[in-house]
Amino acid sequence: MRIYLKILVALAAVLIRVGEARAQLDNRAFTSPVPGRPGSQGEIGKLLSDAGKTTDSATVSTLRAAAPGEAGDLRLALNAFNFFKDNEYFNKIVDGYTLYGTQLNPQLVYYPTKDLRLEAGVFLWKDFGNPVLQQVRPTFRATWTKGKQQVILGNIRPHLHHDYIEPLFNFERAMLNPLEEGAQYRYQGARLFVEEWVDWQRQQYRFSNYQEEVAGGVSSSYRLGRDGSRWQVAVPFQFTAIHHGGQIDTLNKPLQTAFNEALGLEARRQLAGATVRALRLSGYVLGFQDYSFTAGQFPFRYGRGLYLNTTLETRYADVMLSYWQGSRFISPLGGDLYQSASRTVSNPEFLDRQRRLLLVRLLHDFRISDAAALTARVEPVFDFNARLLDYSFGIYLNFRQEWLLGNVGQRVRVGQ
Repeated sequence: MRIYLKILVALAAVLIRVGEARAQLDNRAFTSPVPGRPGSQGEIGKLLSDAGKTTDSATVSTLRAAAPGEAGDLRLALNAFNFFKDNEYFNKIVDGYTLYGTQLNPQLVYYPTKDLRLEAGVFLWKDFGNPVLQQVRPTFRATWTKGKQQVILGNIRPHLHHDYIEPLFNFERAMLNPLEEGAQYRYQGARLFVEEWVDWQRQQYRFSNYQEEVAGGVSSSYRLGRDGSRWQVAVPFQFTAIHHGGQIDTLNKPLQTAFNEALGLEARRQLAGATVRALRLSGYVLGFQDYSFTAGQFPFRYGRGLYLNTTLETRYADVMLSYWQGSRFISPLGGDLYQSASRTVSNPEFLDRQRRLLLVRLLHDFRISDAAALTARVEPVFDFNARLLDYSFGIYLNFRQEWLLGNVGQRVRVGQ
């Protein structure tokens, strides 16, 4: 662990001028209200102001729908996600398989006040090659926004919205665990971002023959330095926890509790080149602890990891080089590749106590419209211990749009 800290300190010493940084992967096409023009809510407001100068009515309509509503606004919303991810893996830690399907979430959105947004709809998930729907579930979300703070109840903003690094939170949860239900608190200041969340994954009842399951965590980032600096630097801290247990089931099964955390340094340098637009550097020290009352719930009691990334943002694609070194590292919510214990069907007992990987990623978002973006990713990975080169590639279509149906705030029921 000491050498990992020295690497982070050395990286900090190089980055003298500082500002705001991005996360490890740019997943904004998966999380922004306008996938084809990714940005924060503040950036969307500026775009909306600028859109008033254009005659493109479709652009103005899309941006207005993404902006905060007025009291009484009633909207129709559609979230659509098509995914194809082919994992050509032949190692003993993670299986090779293909994820291919579509997810739809039509909703009605109502603003009782300008600070309170209520969403209700239905979530549909269909895997290709399977005639049966994978999921049909009602969705409900209440979002209360007060200044820089947000409280979200019901279907919280899930998976990639938490902005975790992949060793702590698996990218594939966007396809395999698309809904999270619980509570979420978000603070977005000029320098500080904090999110706390709880996902109640499985409810237990009296005499259940299964355990209750809950996950949660903290994702945060503090921006250093001056506004307008060409170096944008932030210090992220991330934490996740899982717990399986309960006291009203009929099982004689031990409780399971595990923690993961990551402390890092992220930096981005804006470049003036026509082809190479920016350079991003990031490094993280990670930990794992098994706090289960009964030993043996995981193959290891403690673990640690080092995760280093370098990314060139170019006009053609982002090119990212990542190095992972994990020592007895386990992350129940994290990406499969980074585990020291197998998650495969054919080699479930296999352990790689000192895991070392080199990943190369080619990433690009193709803008279709403000409401839609097509993302392509190719990700070769070399396993130093197994001396094996695997790869995955994926194509993802994100579509999100809202249509204002009208303002019903002033209407009253006849006869009242």
